[in-house]
Amino acid sequence: MKRLLASAAGAVVLTVACTIDVADFTGKTCETASDCPDTHVCVAVRQGQGRTCEVLGPPGTPDGGGDAGPVPTYCDDVRPILAASCVSSCHGADTSGSQQTTFRLDYYEPPDAGGLPGAFAKAARIRARTSTFQDMPPSGSAVTPPTPEQRAVVSRWVEGGAPFCGDAGSPDGGRDAGGI
Repeated sequence: MKRLLASAAGAVVLTVACTIDVADFTGKTCETASDCPDTHVCVAVRQGQGRTCEVLGPPGTPDGGGDAGPVPTYCDDVRPILAASCVSSCHGADTSGSQQTTFRLDYYEPPDAGGLPGAFAKAARIRARTSTFQDMPPSGSAVTPPTPEQRAVVSRWVEGGAPFCGDAGSPDGGRDAGGI
């Protein structure tokens, strides 16, 4: 019985230790890189709003440090990455290469109320699959996977609020710039 209790206690400690997420530091105010853990970089995510700790790239890839510049937008920065690596036969109008057909990444928001969720609605999932886990596109896929730099752009886009077009710092993320 004592062994069973000791084993259970060890499993609980191990489980708790393994569930501490590096994202706990994401968004924490910082002045210098030393204010953030090794998994984060101190950057100015939004102009005029100070600096925060952010995970900008997948583990093991260089983030470049310092100021990462303006928040990427869907139109200018992210849509070309998604078009090259995600949309062609999986997450666009043609979903023949995908087992997941409940969303599309070839548009930002559904063109009408009845459409499938677009890139904005799936931003957190895009970041997780593209930057954090790096399991999209799947290995062996016919498409070229994003570079580490492109994966970092996608991550910064999501961390910055997944803005559409135009002025990423505007209250509506530049959505008034028109549809795609």
